[in-house]
Amino acid sequence: MPRPRPDTPAPGQESVWDYPRPPRVEAVPARVTIRLGGELIADTRDAVRVLETSHPPVYYLPMADFVSGALADAAGASFCEFKGTARYLDVVGGGVVRAAAAWNYPQPSPGFAALRDRVAVYAGTMDECTVGGEVVTPQPGGFYGGWITAAVVGPFKGAPGSMGW
Repeated sequence: MPRPRPDTPAPGQESVWDYPRPPRVEAVPARVTIRLGGELIADTRDAVRVLETSHPPVYYLPMADFVSGALADAAGASFCEFKGTARYLDVVGGGVVRAAAAWNYPQPSPGFAALRDRVAVYAGTMDECTVGGEVVTPQPGGFYGGWITAAVVGPFKGAPGSMGW
């Protein structure tokens, strides 16, 4: 499938089509929060985001910034050609369990050491995820874990018909 035509960003926005491949990791200056089961389970000003062509940013929060008991080992693993082998985690909050709704890279590949001891969460499985007070929209599809904010424009990989991008 041919590459789609990128949306034109407005002032203050980024196009995901300007993100690099291989991806880049960068610090996030904003407060990032996650709620599940009516509870605030993560709150940090120390997140990083991974930027990769055609994907909205994936936010990684320090494991230490999740409330105790919010993360539990889950079955499964996957491999990213850039970041290495990911393990999955269940996310728990307010009596709700979301199976394999988070992942991390215990031994990230060279160039991605900033992801060690950090966790990414599928926003669509949580009650709410925010960046700088803005509630995010989950990346389309069920595989990728990007968070869409008003600061990014697509089109975004993950929507039906986008696998070949």
